[in-house]
Amino acid sequence: MPTKPVHHRTHETMIVQSWQRCRESGLNHNSTPNIDRLAGGSLSSLLDEHHSLLTTTHNEVLPYYENLLLNSKSQVMLADHQGYVLQNWGDQRFKRDNQEIFTPGSGWQESTLGTNAIGTALKTGNIVQIERDEHFLISNRFMTGSAAPIFGIDREMLGVIDISTDTYLPESHTLGLVKIMSQAVENQLITSHFKGEYFILRFNTSIENIDSQWSGLIVFDENGLVISANHRAEIMLGCDLKLVNISQLFMINVSQLVNQPEGFQVPLVTTQQFRVHGIVHKPVQAKPRALDFRAEIKPEKSARHVSDQHRFQLDELNLGDPVMEKAVAQSKRIIDKNIPILISGETGVGKEVFVKAMHYSSLRSKQNLITVNCAAIPQELVESELFGYEKGAFTGSSSKGYIGLIRKADKGTLFLDEIGDMPLNVQARLLRVLQERRVNPLGSTESYPVDFKLVSATNCNLKESVAAGTFRQDLYYRVSGLNIELPALRHRRDRQKLIQFLLKYYAENKQHTEITERAMDSFNRHPWPGNIRQLVSVIQIAQAMSDNEPIDFEHLPDDFFTDMEASENHGETLIVGQENKPLTAATDSNTNNIIALYQSLNCNISKTAAQLSVSRNTVYKRLRESGFK
Repeated sequence: MPTKPVHHRTHETMIVQSWQRCRESGLNHNSTPNIDRLAGGSLSSLLDEHHSLLTTTHNEVLPYYENLLLNSKSQVMLADHQGYVLQNWGDQRFKRDNQEIFTPGSGWQESTLGTNAIGTALKTGNIVQIERDEHFLISNRFMTGSAAPIFGIDREMLGVIDISTDTYLPESHTLGLVKIMSQAVENQLITSHFKGEYFILRFNTSIENIDSQWSGLIVFDENGLVISANHRAEIMLGCDLKLVNISQLFMINVSQLVNQPEGFQVPLVTTQQFRVHGIVHKPVQAKPRALDFRAEIKPEKSARHVSDQHRFQLDELNLGDPVMEKAVAQSKRIIDKNIPILISGETGVGKEVFVKAMHYSSLRSKQNLITVNCAAIPQELVESELFGYEKGAFTGSSSKGYIGLIRKADKGTLFLDEIGDMPLNVQARLLRVLQERRVNPLGSTESYPVDFKLVSATNCNLKESVAAGTFRQDLYYRVSGLNIELPALRHRRDRQKLIQFLLKYYAENKQHTEITERAMDSFNRHPWPGNIRQLVSVIQIAQAMSDNEPIDFEHLPDDFFTDMEASENHGETLIVGQENKPLTAATDSNTNNIIALYQSLNCNISKTAAQLSVSRNTVYKRLRESGFK
């Protein structure tokens, strides 16, 4: 297998060379497929070895599949660097008809199955599409496959992502999809591995596409030494980026680049004299680990004093909102009793923070808090990851065995996050453990008692899921002892106190806690569709942009005001008597009128809006667009 792509002048040349390799391996067109299959312990060991690649791919690929391939008779497969299928997603008809050859553990090496998308992509290191009759073995000519390599943080080939179908899909469609899927996985692997430890530069020739998967990513240290980069960055800059300095790539001093505000767009010129737009993400003190559905918070002997690592107690989350006050009070009464807790609420309301606060406020605070992301666990990993296995339980298993996530939570707290997304077959496996409170590791005749506080969280209505048949009723009653619903930020009566608290929490100095009256008023009136998660993001951006000045309109991101406008009636006008003039018609005259009236009313937003018969948000927008301070 090549470490670097093998380039071919034409597609036909690639096919001819692949067929020649097949003949050299002793294959002929009528050969019976000799599928190398891993099963049992060997398969579990393989999946465990690649769990980070598996979970990252799961999170990155599913949105593309659900949006673009859901109604097509096709299948997406992830294979490792040796050609063994790790996971598949796709149309049940296609999976059912071809279950034997596409199941996890099946090997799709070119030397045994002839020219095929997975095996040939691994052999060449290139994106490939193998049409029906281009497969070397006649038995494989019922399908078309498109595959793209996935490269790791050290530019090593980790595996391939493949789309296979037995119906017609446009070549450009499937090739484009596997390209963007593989690039998405590669980008996430790099970002999750290095974020927080090193500087990460994201760059693109278009500022509008800076957040796309086609942007270059370069990881570098404080001295400018490149630590890692994605495949796209090497293509855009036309060179191998290993062990070069960032100053050799762009016409900018390292000190200038590292001192850019977090997330701030900076124009760059490459040493090849073409312009790009870049955004620099800086290291933080807390160093996150690579993306994983397993998250373990271990107890520590001494308290942490760094703000980002502060261990909240339940009482600290009670800032005066009646719903939050009730949630805190109920949790404090139940947290040390053998009663499960189910937390619900919209995405971003702070469910995970609330669970951590419960754990650290309980008698179990010195024990482990184990978080299991139910939506991200691959089905093939459930038994070994949750229940664990004994040493020597199966061929290829760890010689030390594995205790499993549930036993890791013994004496502590087990947090089942996003439990509403757990597949039905996984629910059935979990139910027995919750009923018996005993775990049977794979390969063991013994069962082990477990004692943990069970807390679950969901952003969906589990009763509706039970009625729809997507969530087991018996499991629902096992996880829903005390039901707590956290309020959306727009419904909280303690918004101002929460905003002030978060301003101080994320401030680097005293100045960063200051905010103008009109900016605070806009915070209070904002709809906050992303809830506390969005609020934190806006605060961090505003503090970075304010440069020690009080936070004001000009420091807030554009989408902050877009959300405010979206919450207003579309028929609002700027000036009384101009009912037919749309909001977008911000002429100099009516903007000047607004500013003049605003100043005459001692800069009172509410009075200005009332006299103009427009919303306060409209006044905010016009003042901000005019640059008025």
